[in-house]
Amino acid sequence: MKAFDNTSPSNGPNSAGTVLLNSRLSHFLSWFHNAPLSPSTFPEDDERKVRRREKNRVAAQRSRKKQTQKADKLHEEYECLEQENTSLKKEISKLTDELKHLNEVLRNHEKVCPLLHCSLNFGLIPRHDVLSGPLPR
Repeated sequence: MKAFDNTSPSNGPNSAGTVLLNSRLSHFLSWFHNAPLSPSTFPEDDERKVRRREKNRVAAQRSRKKQTQKADKLHEEYECLEQENTSLKKEISKLTDELKHLNEVLRNHEKVCPLLHCSLNFGLIPRHDVLSGPLPR
């Protein structure tokens, strides 16, 4: 262990290596003695830490609960919209069937309607308007 051998000429008490080592050691010791005490050495700091952690834990629980409630509300809204969508699709289907039926009734009526075949009224209400347009009210 040549580094600690003081008999060697390069490691004498005034050599550069020894001075550097002593300088680093004295710097470390001065820092260590002047370093702030750790928070765990003060009981009030520990209590503050515990209170802060507890407060943070409660806030996190509140946040998670709020997020869960929001997700539940969105899910309920989704289910209501799905039901409404299904209901509206059924209504569309029902109205489409009713339209088909009424068009069929109208076509059957046109075949026998004397007003549509009358020469005086024929010019007033063209046939294509009767079939394609809305019914008069």
